Amino acid sequence: MNVPNVLSVFRLLLVPVFAVVYFSDLGQAHVYATGVYMLAAATDFFDGRIARKYHLVSKLGRILDPLGDKIMTFTVLLCITIDKIIPVWAVVIFFLKESLMAIGGFMIYRKSSDMPSANYLGKAATVVFVVVCGILMLFNIPKFYSTIMITVAIIVMIAAFMGYLLQFIKFTQSLNKKRIS
Repeated sequence: MNVPNVLSVFRLLLVPVFAVVYFSDLGQAHVYATGVYMLAAATDFFDGRIARKYHLVSKLGRILDPLGDKIMTFTVLLCITIDKIIPVWAVVIFFLKESLMAIGGFMIYRKSSDMPSANYLGKAATVVFVVVCGILMLFNIPKFYSTIMITVAIIVMIAAFMGYLLQFIKFTQSLNKKRIS
């Protein structure tokens, strides 16, 4: 297992740590939980950077990296929803989008030896979620404004999803053309 994949696995291991810290009785628990989330975000940044720079991109890494990112983000959203910081619909939309992405990714994984890379809008959506969720955990933002903030993050995520959907369609069409030839 290469370094980027180890970082992705580490990020997955941080998920339960985040949840336990977030709901712990520690003073400043949300601050510590935000720190765990930021550490996870840093591993997301570095695993991709290292993989590309040192040509360590792997099929496993293309699965582990987004898996770690999405499970962590889902956990953060779930925790801040339970804490009544954001509305339930935000988690539902995130979950539905990620479920569709997982189904599409699985279909590609089964049919091809290659996996498409993340697109820039998808990376931007990840950054927006990290920033928005970090702010919402650290500061006592009125519900109206927290709803606006998470709505902006969801809109960016949906825009990224549309880009991935187009990428998926093109990818599957190219696979079908190769099969016919």
